[in-house]
Amino acid sequence: MKFTLPLESRKLSSLLEKAVSREAKLWKAYVPKKPTNQDTDISPEKHDETVRWLRDVHSQLKLYPETLCLAIGILDRFLSAIKARPKYLRCIAISCFFLAVKTSEEDERIPSLRELASSSKCGCSPSEILRMERIVLDKLNWDLHSATALDFLYIFHAMVLSCKSGRLNMALAGLNPSQHMALLTQQLFHCLAHNALLQVRGSLLSLGLITLELEKLCPDWLALAVDLLHRLQVDSSQLIGCRELVARCLSMHTASLPPNTVYICHPLQNAPEPRDRGVLPPWHVSPAPTAPFDPNTTHTRACKSSAKRKVEHMEVDEYFDGIKRLYNEESPQEGAPTCTGETVGGGQGLPVTQQNAGSSPCPPLQPVRET
Repeated sequence: MKFTLPLESRKLSSLLEKAVSREAKLWKAYVPKKPTNQDTDISPEKHDETVRWLRDVHSQLKLYPETLCLAIGILDRFLSAIKARPKYLRCIAISCFFLAVKTSEEDERIPSLRELASSSKCGCSPSEILRMERIVLDKLNWDLHSATALDFLYIFHAMVLSCKSGRLNMALAGLNPSQHMALLTQQLFHCLAHNALLQVRGSLLSLGLITLELEKLCPDWLALAVDLLHRLQVDSSQLIGCRELVARCLSMHTASLPPNTVYICHPLQNAPEPRDRGVLPPWHVSPAPTAPFDPNTTHTRACKSSAKRKVEHMEVDEYFDGIKRLYNEESPQEGAPTCTGETVGGGQGLPVTQQNAGSSPCPPLQPVRET
């Protein structure tokens, strides 16, 4: 059923109120301190490294984005409640991740514990993960359903689309709302791996991220930001500070090249075309005597040098055959004259060069006769 705009707005407001109430009940800031002893304290850099490792495991298993956000939330809640040693950090992290998988994923998508321990390379046995899982559940009072930053990002994004759907869709540059939300999710994952944002609530982090995106897309973004700020009931100074931290974090976020990058070679526009014997091309001009470059001499020297480097049983044409077909080039016809130091037509024509492995495969040289 498709909701009308007022009913949808009320539904989103209700979801936001429940998420804010849930966050206020369970959220506690985790502030990793600079370690005085590397064996007993978890450094902020070690925390960020662990979150990035969880992100790689999540990407390898191709799970829901909600699973990763919930796993990071469980990890930070647990680390804020106890003092853990760095050598147990990966075991704690993979246990929190397995709890999030069993909470958010479908049953058929949940990997076995042995498979998870092997594929993640956490260095823990399944029995150790189960024991750590029980410790995490006891410390968190078996309450894992906290409001994550991704939950707030979903709500804020839906609110913006319901208010300014037409104008925002025009500004998305060909992206539909789902694709745009996927880009924001990747930015959120990048922010969650930075310890500078650990003291920021998930709701405020999502609000800072969505307002930075609105500033680039909508000219009247400030009115939308004020409306969302009023709904979240936070001070504007907190939003300004959060936006600065998020902008600084995203400035180091660079998108990688797609894995299927293709380089296309365009043949020369002035490549000679085959013509009848005895007819010169219209652009052919005999070189002037004073010109420093003589193409006839160059062709002759190239033929002599290629003849000296000729090796028996060298099948260069077969090796480059697939490449030439890739660029839609015509393969050389069988029986075509090769460079042997002789001229075509009983010594009256120009020598014809043959392509070798060191020359460019496009465009091939064509025989030309003088009149």
